[in-house]
Amino acid sequence: MSALLEVRNLETFYGPIMAIRGVSLEVHKGQVVTVLGANGAGKTTLLKTISGIMDPEKGQILFEGEEIQGKEPHQIVRRGIVQVPEGREVFPLLTVEENLALGAYTRTDRAEIARDRDMVFSYFPILAERRLQEAGTMSGGQQQMLAIGRGLMLRPKIMLLDEPSLGLSPLLTQEIFSILKRLNTDEGVTMMLVEQNAAVALDLADHGYVMELGRIVMSDSAEKLAASEDIQSFYLGHANEGARGERRWKKRKTWR
Repeated sequence: MSALLEVRNLETFYGPIMAIRGVSLEVHKGQVVTVLGANGAGKTTLLKTISGIMDPEKGQILFEGEEIQGKEPHQIVRRGIVQVPEGREVFPLLTVEENLALGAYTRTDRAEIARDRDMVFSYFPILAERRLQEAGTMSGGQQQMLAIGRGLMLRPKIMLLDEPSLGLSPLLTQEIFSILKRLNTDEGVTMMLVEQNAAVALDLADHGYVMELGRIVMSDSAEKLAASEDIQSFYLGHANEGARGERRWKKRKTWR
């Protein structure tokens, strides 16, 4: 079965610096795929390249079997690829309802838009309660819920989520990831998730990739990654980590 999204040998530069180094990965319809890595690993650059915000120097990005690299972001959005950006980036002076309406700006089916808004409110009841409140006056967790809800309003074929746990308490993180799990299970939303919180990401995902310095250094099922000693030491805080775990991680050059 062909992948919904396929990245082949992608290279992307920030000026003279190669931020993505020959990255290849796949996301199949209905899957949740996570990309793990420390700050500076290239995770956000990868999402921006897929979304058309940045152009790759080399490689291919295939969506539903068609090449999309080099296309404008609005063209990619219309194909059904929606990014929920790091830091939420809601429109602070607009209300919850107005933010959700902007999420559906490419659509004209008013009745279905209203139905999808009600669906968003069913997953995020706090947004229904605050529907007339300006987004900038809401808490970080509520803004994250709004950013996800805004993305859902496009009826995405795949949702790219960039660090949805950033700046949130453990309790709010668990709540949002629980909702993401329901959206995947009940609504069939395909997701590609970039996340530093490996524990919650691997609990949600079907498959995972680990990035280091712009490269994919490990790829496996989420279950196997969660059981890996290296992942446990470096990301999950188990098994006498610290300097020892970091040394073991750096020695794994054979992953490439």
